[in-house]
Amino acid sequence: PAACCPETKEAVTARKLSLSTRPQSSDRLDRRGLLHRAGRLALVAAGLGLAVRTRLAAALEVIFFRIGTGSTVGTYFPIGGALATAISNPPGSPACDDGGSCGAPGVIAVVHSTKGSVENVEGLASGALESGLSQADVAYWAYHGEGPFAGKPPMRNLRAIANLYPEMVQLVVRVDSGIRRASDLKGKRISLNQKGSGTYVDALIILEAWGFTLADIVAETLSTEDAADKMRLGDLDGFFLVAGTPTPSISDLAQETQLRLVPLDGDKAKALRNRYPFFAAQFLQAGTYQAVGGVQTLAVGAQWLVRAEEPEELIYQITKALWHKNSRQILDRGHVKGRQIRFSSALFGLGVPLHPGARRYYEERGVTVVEDEPLAN
Repeated sequence: PAACCPETKEAVTARKLSLSTRPQSSDRLDRRGLLHRAGRLALVAAGLGLAVRTRLAAALEVIFFRIGTGSTVGTYFPIGGALATAISNPPGSPACDDGGSCGAPGVIAVVHSTKGSVENVEGLASGALESGLSQADVAYWAYHGEGPFAGKPPMRNLRAIANLYPEMVQLVVRVDSGIRRASDLKGKRISLNQKGSGTYVDALIILEAWGFTLADIVAETLSTEDAADKMRLGDLDGFFLVAGTPTPSISDLAQETQLRLVPLDGDKAKALRNRYPFFAAQFLQAGTYQAVGGVQTLAVGAQWLVRAEEPEELIYQITKALWHKNSRQILDRGHVKGRQIRFSSALFGLGVPLHPGARRYYEERGVTVVEDEPLAN
Protein backbone atom coordinates (compact mmCIF):
# COMPACT_ATOMS: atom_id res chain seq x y z
CA PRO A 1 0.00 0.00 0.00
CA ALA A 2 1.04 3.61 -0.64
CA ALA A 3 2.56 5.40 2.32
CA CYS A 4 0.24 7.97 3.95
CA CYS A 5 2.70 9.90 6.04
CA PRO A 6 6.39 9.85 7.09
CA GLU A 7 7.16 7.47 9.91
CA THR A 8 7.94 9.01 13.25
CA LYS A 9 11.15 8.15 15.07
CA GLU A 10 9.14 6.17 17.61
CA ALA A 11 7.36 4.21 14.85
CA VAL A 12 10.65 3.33 13.15
CA THR A 13 12.08 2.09 16.47
CA ALA A 14 8.95 0.03 17.11
CA ARG A 15 9.06 -1.49 13.60
CA LYS A 16 12.74 -2.47 13.94
CA LEU A 17 12.14 -4.06 17.30
CA SER A 18 9.15 -5.92 15.91
CA LEU A 19 11.29 -7.32 13.06
CA SER A 20 14.07 -8.28 15.48
CA THR A 21 11.66 -10.46 17.46
CA ARG A 22 10.80 -12.68 14.48
CA PRO A 23 12.75 -15.98 14.66
CA GLN A 24 14.69 -16.86 11.47
CA SER A 25 14.56 -20.38 10.05
CA SER A 26 18.20 -20.99 10.91
CA ASP A 27 17.87 -19.62 14.41
CA ARG A 28 17.18 -21.61 17.44
CA LEU A 29 14.20 -20.20 19.35
CA ASP A 30 15.48 -18.52 22.48
CA ARG A 31 12.39 -18.13 24.70
CA ARG A 32 14.18 -15.90 27.18
CA GLY A 33 15.57 -13.55 24.55
CA LEU A 34 12.25 -13.43 22.75
CA LEU A 35 10.38 -12.46 25.92
CA HIS A 36 13.00 -9.82 26.67
CA ARG A 37 12.70 -8.28 23.21
CA ALA A 38 8.90 -8.47 23.36
CA GLY A 39 8.99 -6.59 26.66
CA ARG A 40 11.15 -3.88 25.10
CA LEU A 41 8.65 -3.60 22.22
CA ALA A 42 5.71 -3.24 24.63
CA LEU A 43 7.49 -0.46 26.52
CA VAL A 44 8.26 1.46 23.32
CA ALA A 45 4.66 1.06 22.11
CA ALA A 46 3.30 2.19 25.48
CA GLY A 47 5.62 5.20 25.44
CA LEU A 48 4.58 6.05 21.90
CA GLY A 49 0.89 5.80 22.84
CA LEU A 50 1.36 7.96 25.93
CA ALA A 51 3.16 10.64 23.94
CA VAL A 52 0.38 10.71 21.33
CA ARG A 53 -2.34 10.84 23.98
CA THR A 54 -0.55 13.64 25.82
CA ARG A 55 -0.20 15.74 22.67
CA LEU A 56 -3.84 15.01 21.73
CA ALA A 57 -5.13 16.00 25.19
CA ALA A 58 -3.19 19.26 25.08
CA ALA A 59 -4.54 20.03 21.62
CA LEU A 60 -8.15 19.25 22.63
CA GLU A 61 -8.30 20.90 26.07
CA VAL A 62 -11.73 22.49 26.43
CA ILE A 63 -13.02 24.78 29.19
CA PHE A 64 -16.80 24.92 29.36
CA PHE A 65 -17.92 28.20 30.92
CA ARG A 66 -21.58 28.67 31.83
CA ILE A 67 -23.27 32.09 31.79
CA GLY A 68 -26.54 32.36 33.73
CA THR A 69 -28.88 34.84 32.03
CA GLY A 70 -32.66 35.21 32.30
CA SER A 71 -35.86 34.55 30.39
CA THR A 72 -35.48 33.85 26.67
CA VAL A 73 -37.75 36.83 25.92
CA GLY A 74 -35.82 39.25 28.15
CA THR A 75 -32.58 41.16 27.62
CA TYR A 76 -30.15 39.00 29.62
CA PHE A 77 -30.51 36.03 27.27
CA PRO A 78 -29.40 37.74 24.02
CA ILE A 79 -26.75 39.75 25.89
CA GLY A 80 -25.45 36.49 27.36
CA GLY A 81 -25.34 35.02 23.87
CA ALA A 82 -23.24 37.93 22.62
CA LEU A 83 -20.85 37.60 25.57
CA ALA A 84 -20.55 33.85 24.94
CA THR A 85 -19.66 34.45 21.30
CA ALA A 86 -17.10 37.12 22.21
CA ILE A 87 -15.21 35.00 24.77
CA SER A 88 -15.39 31.56 23.12
CA ASN A 89 -12.31 30.21 21.35
CA PRO A 90 -12.60 26.43 20.92
CA PRO A 91 -9.47 24.36 20.32
CA GLY A 92 -8.59 24.29 16.65
CA SER A 93 -10.11 27.69 15.87
CA PRO A 94 -8.17 29.91 13.44
CA ALA A 95 -5.92 32.46 15.15
CA CYS A 96 -7.35 35.86 15.98
CA ASP A 97 -4.85 37.58 13.64
CA ASP A 98 -5.98 35.29 10.83
CA GLY A 99 -9.62 36.29 11.17
CA GLY A 100 -10.53 33.61 13.73
CA SER A 101 -11.87 33.88 17.25
CA CYS A 102 -10.29 36.36 19.62
CA GLY A 103 -11.82 34.73 22.68
CA ALA A 104 -10.14 33.12 25.67
CA PRO A 105 -8.05 30.09 24.59
CA GLY A 106 -9.94 26.79 24.89
CA VAL A 107 -13.13 28.38 26.22
CA ILE A 108 -16.55 27.31 25.02
CA ALA A 109 -19.14 29.53 26.72
CA VAL A 110 -22.64 28.13 27.21
CA VAL A 111 -25.68 30.33 27.85
CA HIS A 112 -28.20 29.15 30.46
CA SER A 113 -31.73 30.56 30.64
CA THR A 114 -32.70 31.19 34.29
CA LYS A 115 -35.26 33.19 36.29
CA GLY A 116 -32.76 36.05 36.49
CA SER A 117 -30.49 37.81 38.97
CA VAL A 118 -31.43 36.02 42.20
CA GLU A 119 -31.19 32.55 40.67
CA ASN A 120 -27.89 33.53 39.05
CA VAL A 121 -26.19 34.69 42.26
CA GLU A 122 -27.47 31.60 44.04
CA GLY A 123 -26.06 29.47 41.22
CA LEU A 124 -22.69 31.17 41.58
CA ALA A 125 -22.65 30.72 45.33
CA SER A 126 -23.45 26.99 45.01
CA GLY A 127 -21.14 26.32 42.07
CA ALA A 128 -23.97 25.51 39.65
CA LEU A 129 -22.72 28.34 37.39
CA GLU A 130 -19.29 29.73 36.58
CA SER A 131 -20.71 33.18 35.78
CA GLY A 132 -24.00 35.02 35.55
CA LEU A 133 -25.67 38.35 34.91
CA SER A 134 -27.15 40.26 37.83
CA GLN A 135 -28.55 43.60 38.80
CA ALA A 136 -26.06 45.53 40.92
CA ASP A 137 -28.48 45.79 43.85
CA VAL A 138 -29.16 42.04 43.93
CA ALA A 139 -25.41 41.33 43.79
CA TYR A 140 -24.73 43.73 46.65
CA TRP A 141 -27.45 42.35 48.92
CA ALA A 142 -26.43 38.75 48.20
CA TYR A 143 -22.76 39.52 48.93
CA HIS A 144 -23.63 41.18 52.27
CA GLY A 145 -26.57 38.97 53.28
CA GLU A 146 -28.89 41.98 53.48
CA GLY A 147 -32.24 43.07 52.04
CA PRO A 148 -34.02 40.08 50.48
CA PHE A 149 -31.08 37.86 51.53
CA ALA A 150 -31.25 38.82 55.21
CA GLY A 151 -31.00 35.77 57.45
CA LYS A 152 -29.04 33.81 54.83
CA PRO A 153 -25.25 33.31 54.77
CA PRO A 154 -23.59 36.14 52.81
CA MET A 155 -22.46 35.02 49.35
CA ARG A 156 -18.89 36.17 49.79
CA ASN A 157 -17.58 34.29 46.75
CA LEU A 158 -19.26 36.65 44.27
CA ARG A 159 -16.85 38.62 42.09
CA ALA A 160 -17.30 40.99 39.15
CA ILE A 161 -15.91 41.07 35.61
CA ALA A 162 -17.63 44.28 34.53
CA ASN A 163 -20.59 46.59 34.74
CA LEU A 164 -22.40 46.26 31.40
CA TYR A 165 -25.32 48.65 30.88
CA PRO A 166 -28.22 50.33 32.73
CA GLU A 167 -31.44 48.38 33.27
CA MET A 168 -34.71 50.29 33.36
CA VAL A 169 -37.39 49.67 35.98
CA GLN A 170 -40.46 49.38 33.76
CA LEU A 171 -43.99 49.42 35.16
CA VAL A 172 -46.12 48.51 32.13
CA VAL A 173 -49.91 48.81 32.28
CA ARG A 174 -52.86 48.64 29.94
CA VAL A 175 -54.18 52.04 28.90
CA ASP A 176 -57.66 50.98 30.00
CA SER A 177 -56.44 49.98 33.50
CA GLY A 178 -56.90 53.47 34.89
CA ILE A 179 -53.31 53.48 36.19
CA ARG A 180 -51.43 56.70 35.43
CA ARG A 181 -49.21 57.03 38.50
CA ALA A 182 -47.70 54.48 40.89
CA SER A 183 -50.13 55.75 43.52
CA ASP A 184 -52.98 54.28 41.40
CA LEU A 185 -51.89 50.67 41.96
CA LYS A 186 -54.17 49.98 44.93
CA GLY A 187 -56.52 47.09 44.17
CA LYS A 188 -55.04 46.47 40.71
CA ARG A 189 -53.94 43.13 39.25
CA ILE A 190 -50.16 43.46 39.03
CA SER A 191 -47.46 40.84 38.34
CA LEU A 192 -44.22 41.32 40.26
CA ASN A 193 -42.38 38.75 38.08
CA GLN A 194 -41.18 35.38 39.30
CA LYS A 195 -39.73 34.86 42.74
CA GLY A 196 -36.02 34.41 42.19
CA SER A 197 -35.81 37.33 39.78
CA GLY A 198 -34.26 40.73 40.38
CA THR A 199 -37.49 42.31 39.15
CA TYR A 200 -39.44 40.69 41.98
CA VAL A 201 -37.02 42.11 44.55
CA ASP A 202 -37.19 45.63 43.11
CA ALA A 203 -40.98 45.52 42.70
CA LEU A 204 -41.36 44.87 46.45
CA ILE A 205 -39.03 47.78 47.24
CA ILE A 206 -40.93 50.15 44.94
CA LEU A 207 -44.30 49.14 46.35
CA GLU A 208 -42.98 49.81 49.86
CA ALA A 209 -41.61 53.20 48.79
CA TRP A 210 -45.07 54.19 47.53
CA GLY A 211 -46.70 53.00 50.75
CA PHE A 212 -48.16 49.69 49.56
CA THR A 213 -48.01 46.15 50.90
CA LEU A 214 -48.81 43.03 48.92
CA ALA A 215 -52.26 43.05 50.54
CA ASP A 216 -53.01 46.37 48.84
CA ILE A 217 -52.82 44.90 45.31
CA VAL A 218 -53.84 41.68 43.61
CA ALA A 219 -50.27 40.42 43.31
CA GLU A 220 -49.20 37.72 40.91
CA THR A 221 -45.76 36.18 40.38
CA LEU A 222 -45.71 35.44 36.66
CA SER A 223 -42.93 35.06 34.15
CA THR A 224 -42.64 37.93 31.70
CA GLU A 225 -44.15 35.77 28.94
CA ASP A 226 -47.16 34.74 31.05
CA ALA A 227 -47.71 38.32 32.27
CA ALA A 228 -47.72 39.60 28.68
CA ASP A 229 -50.21 36.90 27.65
CA LYS A 230 -52.59 37.83 30.48
CA MET A 231 -52.26 41.50 29.55
CA ARG A 232 -53.31 40.67 25.98
CA LEU A 233 -56.41 38.92 27.29
CA GLY A 234 -57.26 41.73 29.69
CA ASP A 235 -56.75 39.46 32.72
CA LEU A 236 -53.92 41.57 34.16
CA ASP A 237 -53.65 45.33 34.65
CA GLY A 238 -49.87 45.59 34.58
CA PHE A 239 -46.48 44.12 35.39
CA PHE A 240 -43.03 45.13 36.58
CA LEU A 241 -39.94 44.34 34.55
CA VAL A 242 -36.34 45.42 35.18
CA ALA A 243 -34.45 44.99 31.93
CA GLY A 244 -32.52 46.66 29.17
CA THR A 245 -34.67 48.44 26.66
CA PRO A 246 -36.25 47.86 24.27
CA THR A 247 -37.38 44.62 25.88
CA PRO A 248 -38.66 42.15 23.23
CA SER A 249 -41.68 40.99 25.25
CA ILE A 250 -42.91 44.58 25.72
CA SER A 251 -42.17 45.45 22.09
CA ASP A 252 -44.32 42.52 20.93
CA LEU A 253 -47.10 43.35 23.38
CA ALA A 254 -47.19 47.00 22.31
CA GLN A 255 -48.01 45.94 18.74
CA GLU A 256 -51.20 44.22 19.92
CA THR A 257 -52.28 46.09 23.06
CA GLN A 258 -52.46 49.77 24.01
CA LEU A 259 -49.88 50.24 26.75
CA ARG A 260 -48.68 52.94 29.10
CA LEU A 261 -45.41 53.19 31.03
CA VAL A 262 -45.95 54.47 34.57
CA PRO A 263 -43.46 57.11 35.78
CA LEU A 264 -41.43 56.39 38.94
CA ASP A 265 -40.34 59.88 39.94
CA GLY A 266 -40.94 62.69 42.43
CA ASP A 267 -40.18 62.76 46.14
CA LYS A 268 -40.77 59.03 46.66
CA ALA A 269 -38.30 58.12 43.93
CA LYS A 270 -35.76 60.58 45.36
CA ALA A 271 -36.13 59.06 48.84
CA LEU A 272 -35.70 55.61 47.32
CA ARG A 273 -32.47 56.65 45.56
CA ASN A 274 -31.14 58.14 48.80
CA ARG A 275 -31.87 54.92 50.67
CA TYR A 276 -30.61 52.59 47.94
CA PRO A 277 -27.81 54.26 45.96
CA PHE A 278 -27.93 51.53 43.31
CA PHE A 279 -31.00 53.22 41.87
CA ALA A 280 -30.41 56.09 39.47
CA ALA A 281 -32.87 58.44 37.79
CA GLN A 282 -33.26 57.59 34.10
CA PHE A 283 -35.53 58.79 31.31
CA LEU A 284 -37.05 56.13 29.06
CA GLN A 285 -37.45 57.74 25.65
CA ALA A 286 -40.75 57.99 23.78
CA GLY A 287 -40.85 55.60 20.85
CA THR A 288 -38.87 52.89 22.62
CA TYR A 289 -42.12 50.95 22.24
CA GLN A 290 -44.74 51.46 19.57
CA ALA A 291 -47.15 54.31 20.45
CA VAL A 292 -45.87 54.50 24.05
CA GLY A 293 -44.74 57.83 25.49
CA GLY A 294 -41.54 58.48 27.41
CA VAL A 295 -41.37 58.54 31.22
CA GLN A 296 -38.98 59.32 34.05
CA THR A 297 -38.13 56.13 35.88
CA LEU A 298 -35.36 54.33 37.81
CA ALA A 299 -32.44 52.23 36.63
CA VAL A 300 -29.84 49.82 38.05
CA GLY A 301 -26.66 48.44 36.49
CA ALA A 302 -26.55 45.04 34.82
CA GLN A 303 -23.29 43.36 35.80
CA TRP A 304 -21.35 40.24 34.82
CA LEU A 305 -20.37 38.19 37.86
CA VAL A 306 -18.17 35.14 38.38
CA ARG A 307 -17.19 32.86 41.24
CA ALA A 308 -14.13 33.85 43.27
CA GLU A 309 -12.90 30.27 42.81
CA GLU A 310 -12.45 30.64 39.04
CA PRO A 311 -8.73 30.68 38.06
CA GLU A 312 -7.16 34.12 37.80
CA GLU A 313 -5.65 33.43 34.38
CA LEU A 314 -8.97 32.22 32.98
CA ILE A 315 -10.86 35.34 34.11
CA TYR A 316 -8.01 37.55 32.90
CA GLN A 317 -8.30 36.00 29.43
CA ILE A 318 -12.11 36.29 29.46
CA THR A 319 -11.96 39.97 30.49
CA LYS A 320 -9.35 40.58 27.80
CA ALA A 321 -11.60 38.91 25.22
CA LEU A 322 -14.61 40.95 26.34
CA TRP A 323 -12.80 44.22 25.66
CA HIS A 324 -10.94 43.08 22.53
CA LYS A 325 -11.61 45.44 19.61
CA ASN A 326 -13.11 42.57 17.59
CA SER A 327 -15.79 42.01 20.26
CA ARG A 328 -17.31 45.43 19.55
CA GLN A 329 -19.19 44.22 16.49
CA ILE A 330 -20.43 41.09 18.30
CA LEU A 331 -21.84 43.12 21.19
CA ASP A 332 -23.43 45.71 18.92
CA ARG A 333 -25.21 43.04 16.89
CA GLY A 334 -26.28 40.88 19.85
CA HIS A 335 -28.85 43.36 21.24
CA VAL A 336 -29.41 47.10 21.17
CA LYS A 337 -28.23 47.21 24.80
CA GLY A 338 -24.96 45.66 23.70
CA ARG A 339 -24.06 49.05 22.21
CA GLN A 340 -24.00 50.47 25.74
CA ILE A 341 -21.42 47.95 26.96
CA ARG A 342 -18.38 50.22 27.08
CA PHE A 343 -14.93 49.97 28.64
CA SER A 344 -15.33 53.52 29.98
CA SER A 345 -18.17 52.42 32.30
CA ALA A 346 -16.88 48.92 33.11
CA LEU A 347 -16.29 49.71 36.79
CA PHE A 348 -19.33 51.92 37.46
CA GLY A 349 -21.38 50.95 40.50
CA LEU A 350 -20.06 47.44 41.04
CA GLY A 351 -22.08 45.58 43.63
CA VAL A 352 -19.25 43.14 44.52
CA PRO A 353 -15.42 43.17 44.37
CA LEU A 354 -13.58 42.59 41.11
CA HIS A 355 -12.18 39.14 40.40
CA PRO A 356 -8.33 39.26 40.59
CA GLY A 357 -8.09 38.23 36.94
CA ALA A 358 -10.35 41.08 35.84
CA ARG A 359 -8.53 43.49 38.13
CA ARG A 360 -5.19 42.52 36.55
CA TYR A 361 -6.55 43.27 33.08
CA TYR A 362 -7.92 46.70 34.01
CA GLU A 363 -4.69 47.67 35.73
CA GLU A 364 -2.73 46.61 32.63
CA ARG A 365 -4.98 48.97 30.66
CA GLY A 366 -3.98 51.81 32.99
CA VAL A 367 -7.17 51.92 35.06
CA THR A 368 -6.72 52.75 38.74
CA VAL A 369 -8.87 50.28 40.62
CA VAL A 370 -9.93 51.51 44.05
CA GLU A 371 -11.91 48.99 46.05
CA ASP A 372 -13.04 48.97 49.63
CA GLU A 373 -16.40 47.42 50.34
CA PRO A 374 -18.34 47.51 47.05
CA LEU A 375 -21.06 50.13 46.82
CA ALA A 376 -22.77 51.38 43.70
CA ASN A 377 -22.25 54.94 42.59
